[in-house]
Amino acid sequence: MWRIDRAADHGAFQVAARGRIDLARIERHWEDILRIIGSIHTGALRAYDVIRMLSPDGRPTPLGDAIARYGRISKTLHILRLADEPGYRRQIKSQANLQEGRHSLARKIFHGRHGQLYQRYQDGMEDQIGARGYVLNALVLFNTRYMDAAVNQLRADGFDVHDEDVARLSPFVRRHINMLGRYSFQLPDLPGGLRPLRDKNAPEDE
Repeated sequence: MWRIDRAADHGAFQVAARGRIDLARIERHWEDILRIIGSIHTGALRAYDVIRMLSPDGRPTPLGDAIARYGRISKTLHILRLADEPGYRRQIKSQANLQEGRHSLARKIFHGRHGQLYQRYQDGMEDQIGARGYVLNALVLFNTRYMDAAVNQLRADGFDVHDEDVARLSPFVRRHINMLGRYSFQLPDLPGGLRPLRDKNAPEDE
């Protein structure tokens, strides 16, 4: 962690907070920092291009160093909240589990060649990653719509479905999705609407 005042007593965190944040260096570049934030927010610049600009040879420029020092303030506050707030820790854990669920589903989709990119050119890699993203989004949409329909049907049948249980449902479930077989890219002639929901009394293997 990092501190602003070296003379301050941080109690139990006195040893952990060894770094120091140089506010003067941040202030000197503050207007440029705001310009970069605004450019990224409006889409005028990509974050990837900004990183390359702020560290062209692997070493940060003075502006890049000021941004890094400013980021240490948020990082220190984040660590302190993790240590002090159980609710914040649960929130971070939930977000991490959600993100890992997405990555796990993406790895399941990208099952060929152990999920490794073999194209020798950037456009081919981007096309493959983009295609995986489309399939992933389609599965998430499919799962979300059918889980919503299933929850509504259970409630209509008189089951007591709690909102806190619904909030724990994940759109990244994949047990019912067959990743292997024949892939068809022809647009099917579908009647529209959702398929009939599975009978809750049917055996698991049907």
